Amino acid sequence: MDWRTKLLDPKPYARRDYTSLATPVFRGSTVVFEDQAAVTDDWRQAQNGYSYGLYGTPTALELAARIAHIDGGRETFIVPGGQAAIALIYLSYCTAGSHALVPYSAYGPNKAMAEGLMRGLNVDVQPYDPLIGADISDLIRENTTLIWCESPGSVTMEIQDVPAIVRIAHAKNVAVALDNTYSAGVMFDAFAHGVDVSMQALTKYVGGHSDLLLGAVSARDNAAFAKLGPIYKQLGLAVSPDDCSLALRGLQTLAVRLDALERATLEIARWLVAHPLVDEVFHPALPSCPGHDIWQRDFQGSTSVFSFTFNATVSAKQVTQFVDALKIFKIGLSWGGVNSLAVVYPNLERPDRDFAGRIVRLNIGLENPSDLIKDLSLAMPST
Repeated sequence: MDWRTKLLDPKPYARRDYTSLATPVFRGSTVVFEDQAAVTDDWRQAQNGYSYGLYGTPTALELAARIAHIDGGRETFIVPGGQAAIALIYLSYCTAGSHALVPYSAYGPNKAMAEGLMRGLNVDVQPYDPLIGADISDLIRENTTLIWCESPGSVTMEIQDVPAIVRIAHAKNVAVALDNTYSAGVMFDAFAHGVDVSMQALTKYVGGHSDLLLGAVSARDNAAFAKLGPIYKQLGLAVSPDDCSLALRGLQTLAVRLDALERATLEIARWLVAHPLVDEVFHPALPSCPGHDIWQRDFQGSTSVFSFTFNATVSAKQVTQFVDALKIFKIGLSWGGVNSLAVVYPNLERPDRDFAGRIVRLNIGLENPSDLIKDLSLAMPST
């Protein structure tokens, strides 16, 4: 064999019986088969064997299997980010002429997709009050195919009565999808409460260090799995095995991080409740949060993101100056990492309220809570 050919020989030469605590990073697009009869192009690799890197290498499938195990679902699809997860669900359950429902407190890009891509595909996505509960029955039409839930809601943190919505939806043969990112898939048990599809942005708590972009879509049962799988294949939602490796590592420290984040976030939220310039604090564990009683009933705990509003003595300009004056808190839109973040939502739209540029969302990181409270205190406006 010529040396040039030897360089390209993919056959392993080293022993392969190495066992490690870490999942190996398998990079590759091409799967090599034993013979022509074994060649297949099947996205169901967990059941039927590997066929093509587009559907995941063993690193991605290991992450998917672990997320499915934690979620208690039939199977999980790993996708390039939270927005890709949202798209997969919309496109799996909605076709031209479909009607869907999404809470007005949902993640902004979800609503943007509803008004953009889905409207262009002749899918009518209607916003609804996240606190509607069983009254969602009045909004379901003959062509309704999907109801989105997100609990807590983005920024304003409304807690939804997901079991009540699921009960009404299933009685009318409508699927329910949940954006469960806030709960990291563990603080709220989506499938125990009847949800058909649960998604989360692994970018947030599972990744945990603001250095990867991934999403997960978990199917409760065979019916949801069959809905999602073919669309997953057609969209080509390939993920990086390197990012999957980081997410697998993040899972190992998720419990200790969530415990620390919950304690620190509650301490800071309670400090803000007592501050004279603060009007309201929207944290699920506090009675001031809309749907707090539902949170007490359905959730195992709280995490790191919440919002608060300044009272009317503070102008919108002063709110912006407050965020700019923070030293430890960084200004950023994401959350779930080890660093504390703050951001103003000057044009937040809610049908029942004008926040007048006075609402701030915080993500609490792993810094010492006393340092974060001092940072907030020193940045507070003078009135």
